[in-house]
Amino acid sequence: MESMPAASLAALVCPVCRSPFEAGGPGRPLVCAAGHSFDAAKQGYFNFLTGKGTVFEADSAAMVAARFDFLSAGHYRGLAEAVAELAASFLAGAGTAVLDAGTGTGHYLRAVLNRTPAAAVGLDISKFALRRAARLNPEAVNLVGDVWQPLPLADDAVDVVTVVFAPRNAPEFARVLRPGGRLIVVTPRPGHLAEIAGQTGMLGIEPAKEERLAATLAGHFQAHPGRELDLALSLTPADVANLALMGPAGHHLDRGALAARVAGLPARTAVSARFRISLFEPLPVQTNAAGPRSM
Repeated sequence: MESMPAASLAALVCPVCRSPFEAGGPGRPLVCAAGHSFDAAKQGYFNFLTGKGTVFEADSAAMVAARFDFLSAGHYRGLAEAVAELAASFLAGAGTAVLDAGTGTGHYLRAVLNRTPAAAVGLDISKFALRRAARLNPEAVNLVGDVWQPLPLADDAVDVVTVVFAPRNAPEFARVLRPGGRLIVVTPRPGHLAEIAGQTGMLGIEPAKEERLAATLAGHFQAHPGRELDLALSLTPADVANLALMGPAGHHLDRGALAARVAGLPARTAVSARFRISLFEPLPVQTNAAGPRSM
């Protein structure tokens, strides 16, 4: 791994004791002021999972491979570019930083950094995903971590948090965002992938999903106008299988049964992808339900 950019290092705190990290050279471990040390994996990411771990199931190698193939084919490029365009408005100055929470294979963070270079942290609970993300975004700090635990970032450390189809820890996102920063959240809208969802065993869209999103962020964020985005996809049977496997249903789908289902599809299937890109600003600290900030 190359030497970590100073701006990215400054954003981090030790997941054990919350102390800042000391600067280290290429190939050297991250060492905090209290002496806790974290070695980089050979693929370039750091494992910040501590304690007894999480109750949430990380994406498997097969799920990650399906997502990597699907996104690398460019099917969701329009979504990645829309997220990058929105993030760019808040990453224009020197020293700005972005956290991609639930970074997965790193494709969405790659689009952000291609448009607006910034200090960057990609966090995901799947080490299989981080192996891909670290190769795609070598200039970012790529961390295996649990979004439901205190994030390994200092207060007011980043200008943008992006969350694309990933869990949302509202108080922690509000804590790490600088005043005037933004939280960008991507969720599916009703009708998303409806043409293939039933046939492939994909999970349906939860009712009142937009209302649930607002409720989970209430007390920590105020909403700003977002946008809706529709993409018309033309997918091969292999694309359809990857799309099914890369999402939450991939944890329990039988790959053999799925292959049999998609084998009956035509050479190309027209599929509608429907997204909502929501934008939120953290409330001032004195009115934030998270209470006083502390390290």
